[in-house]
Amino acid sequence: MKVKNKNVKSDVKIENILCLNNNCPIQFVLGILGSKWSVLILQELLNGDRRTHELLEALPGISSKTLMLRLRKLEKHGLLARRVYPEVPPHVEYSLTEKGMQVQPVMINLKQLGEKWLEQKNCGYSMDS
Repeated sequence: MKVKNKNVKSDVKIENILCLNNNCPIQFVLGILGSKWSVLILQELLNGDRRTHELLEALPGISSKTLMLRLRKLEKHGLLARRVYPEVPPHVEYSLTEKGMQVQPVMINLKQLGEKWLEQKNCGYSMDS
């Protein structure tokens, strides 16, 4: 099946748009970032390193358990780093890795699209470094 779009110079097969195979890069990325909390955690970390309690305060509604699960998943995929300081009580900070910083342009585009769809100028959250 082909999709014709007057804004696109060539016809595009729908299979390529939907990306239905198992090695789909879109599905791969969405598998990592697909949850509401993962995206919001990354959004918060784009503004700098955060401790666990800072993330909990910045993300109202997330449980400690869910936060830890999402942080572990993002760390497993190399998007963030967990740094433990040998103090009492333990001091743990999370920061984006170089790989995690690659999400910034996508987040900026999502923010701009959301603002356009919401027909507002600014959501009040800066992601610019």
